Amino acid sequence: MKLQDILTLDCTLCAIKGTSKKKLLEIISETAAKKFDNIDTHQLFESLMAREKVGSTGIGNGIAIPHGRLTNTSQVIAVLLTSEQAVEFDAIDNRAVDIIIALFVPEENCQQHLDTLQSIAQIFSTKQFAKQVRKCQNSQELFTLIKHAKR
Repeated sequence: MKLQDILTLDCTLCAIKGTSKKKLLEIISETAAKKFDNIDTHQLFESLMAREKVGSTGIGNGIAIPHGRLTNTSQVIAVLLTSEQAVEFDAIDNRAVDIIIALFVPEENCQQHLDTLQSIAQIFSTKQFAKQVRKCQNSQELFTLIKHAKR
C-alpha cells in the first residue's frame, strides 16, 4: 500500500509546534484517534511508544517513520506531520527530526505493513523531496505534494 493511498488531508499537519518527540507522538495519536471508532488516543500513543522502545524509527535526514500495530482494527491510518523546529528523536544519523510519517496498521497484516514502510522510504529517499516537504506552508500544500509524489 502506498502512502498516497492512505493519507488524508485531515491527517496531514504542517508546521506543528512541538518541543519533544513525546509531544509530537501525542499530537499524531490525537489526530489518528479521530479516524478510529474503537481505539483511543492513549492506545495509539502506547503502540507508537512500544515500537520506539525497540529502537528509534528516525531513519535519517530529519525523517522518522514511527509505526504502531493494532489488534482490534482492519484500518490502516497514516499521519504526516512537519514540525516548526526539529526535535531530538534518537535517529540513526543523530540528527533531529522535523518530518514524521506515522503509520497505524492491523497487527496481522505484516506484509502490507512492510510494503507501506518501503513505499514511504522510497518517497522520502531523496534529500530534494524532503526539502520540498519542508518548504510547504500549510497542510493542503503538504498533502498535495505527497499525493503527486512520483513513487
